[in-house]
Order: sequence, then structure tokens, then C-alpha cells
Amino acid sequence: MLLFRWAILLLLLSAAVSFAFYIGTGQPRFKRYGWVVLKWTLLAAGGFFTVLILERI
Repeated sequence: MLLFRWAILLLLLSAAVSFAFYIGTGQPRFKRYGWVVLKWTLLAAGGFFTVLILERI
């Protein structure tokens, strides 16, 4: 469980860094990469926490 929390945290951090690179350079590939990483991270986190909630029921 700790591994999944760290993975989600690091993926969110990489999305934030990607958006910072986009702001710094203006290259749209960094913004696109940031959105893709953010989207899949939130989907994975939602699935992970759904499993945790269902496990308690």
C-alpha cells in the first residue's frame, strides 16, 4: 500500500514538473505529457481507493 501511495505521489509530481516545463519553455509537448500523466494518475488513484473502500464493506 505504501508503494502505491509513493507511485501516485511521484506521478503527480512528474505532472507538475511537466506543467512547469511548459510554462518555462512554452512547448506544447510538455503540456500534453502533463495532462496524460495527470489523467492516468487520477484514474489509477480512483481505482486504488475504490478497492480500499470496497474492501472495508
